[in-house]
Amino acid sequence: MIIAKKFTFDSAHFLPNYVGKCKQIHGHTYTLEVLIEGEVNPDTGMVVDFAQIKHLVQSKVIEVLDHKLLNDVIPNPTAENIALWIEKTIASQFDNVLRLRLWETSDSYVEL
Repeated sequence: MIIAKKFTFDSAHFLPNYVGKCKQIHGHTYTLEVLIEGEVNPDTGMVVDFAQIKHLVQSKVIEVLDHKLLNDVIPNPTAENIALWIEKTIASQFDNVLRLRLWETSDSYVEL
């Protein structure tokens, strides 16, 4: 079974190695989807408690990135590098993360 939890955060960034508009500081409202795969625990009836996912992602990711300049946390904060940072940050907490999807705009996302 696959369960998912969605989060949003607002951050600014600039891409220091980019030629074009994104070299300048600008912001996005990011949407993060965390998908976890596993068997339903017969005692709890859950794969993972949504509250546990919320607490972990909120404390380890959202509080660090929300309303921040991402360049202060991630040297070259492309959508790809932000997603890799998120994966590294939460991977040790859940051994069954199936997929992370990070939407930078309403029509552009990265997935791993």
